[in-house]
Amino acid sequence: MLRVDARGDACPLPVVKAKKAIAALAGAGEVEVLVDNEIAVQNLTKMAKQKGCQSAAEKLGEREYRVLLTVGEPVEAEAEAPVCTPDARTDTVVAIASDKMGEGAEELGKTLLKAFVFSLTQQDKLPKTILFYNGGAHLTCAGSPMLDDLKALEAEGLKAGLTQAEMDKMSLSELQKAVDKAKNKTEIEKTIADIKVLNPNATGSNGTALSDMTLDELRALLSALQQERATLELSLIHI
Repeated sequence: MLRVDARGDACPLPVVKAKKAIAALAGAGEVEVLVDNEIAVQNLTKMAKQKGCQSAAEKLGEREYRVLLTVGEPVEAEAEAPVCTPDARTDTVVAIASDKMGEGAEELGKTLLKAFVFSLTQQDKLPKTILFYNGGAHLTCAGSPMLDDLKALEAEGLKAGLTQAEMDKMSLSELQKAVDKAKNKTEIEKTIADIKVLNPNATGSNGTALSDMTLDELRALLSALQQERATLELSLIHI
């Protein structure tokens, strides 16, 4: 096995070093690449797919990632320059509330869900977060059949949502708010921005911070502020 330490290297150096190491194998073998950011992991994974290599990514710690490239056949050096791809994560949130997909045959449902999570690792555009709650929370624990896939996604910067320990400390209403925030993150951020335009110091009832409010609560507050502004503008017209 060849080891490449690309921690601290800016794009495209991790890919360049990995390609040189693969070429140095002159045949089948493994190359271990250490990097310090998710974008480098994504670029290395994409490069491996292009070369027909297998790859396995793992987050070792804060700003520490390991990508293992397995080469089966000799790989010739390519003429094109390595490309720095942008962050592949989208604003998509995947919510998993059960340890199986659908109703009916339990084992089939578990197999389908495992296949679904694996399919996420193969996408060019990754979700930003996977939120596990209720029966789905156990899939993040030791012994889960999809733990390796979740670790690979984590290494590429995806955040697996609430842990079982965190959920055990939450009330039902708090958990519902967490689900709401994860599913509607983009809309919540936009609504908060609209509220702050109308009233930079706005809060919810009893002084609740905007960031702690659900989307429905924020929409109601925005509507009230818009109505208040319209009434004020109408009053000024008649003065």
